Amino acid sequence: MPLQAAKILDEYLGAAARAGDKAAFGKLAARWQSKLMAHAYRLLGDIESARDVVQDGWSDIVKNLKRLDDTAAFPAWAYRIISRRAADNIRKKQRTRKINQAYAAEPRESNSAEYPIDIDADSSPLRRAIAGLPSKQRAAIALFYLEEFSVAETAVALSVPAGTVKTRLMKARQSLRAILEGENP
Repeated sequence: MPLQAAKILDEYLGAAARAGDKAAFGKLAARWQSKLMAHAYRLLGDIESARDVVQDGWSDIVKNLKRLDDTAAFPAWAYRIISRRAADNIRKKQRTRKINQAYAAEPRESNSAEYPIDIDADSSPLRRAIAGLPSKQRAAIALFYLEEFSVAETAVALSVPAGTVKTRLMKARQSLRAILEGENP
């Protein structure tokens, strides 16, 4: 489906869902579930945590959909909800880790630190290089290039200013160039 047609369909489904059409909401959820899941995974690096974040995110989407004034903004709005939920998840893990370390006689490594992204052997070098970026750059690159969001939409989805998105994209491009050309980033 061409990008413009997909955007129109999403806007229609969002408007219908906002008006209370449960079938339209189901179709909207089916269209966006995998994209939101991929976004959560990029941010968290853990499939189980990503599933939890997306499930909680859909709960927020259902509760607040009636307050979304512009249904054309649904994609960026939904990504923003998932980004916030992922940040909450990370903060919760950090608090839990600090509590556990306080009670431990010796500090021990946490299994929830940085999770490497699982890359299939047949993935392209570019996807492997993207997976090696820091999570903030990886999220910006994925939304801008893979999801074809504008800088403004990416900024809304990540809850950061547009200038920050541009900086993250610039740094990510530099790192990707270095990785793909065989240099150390």
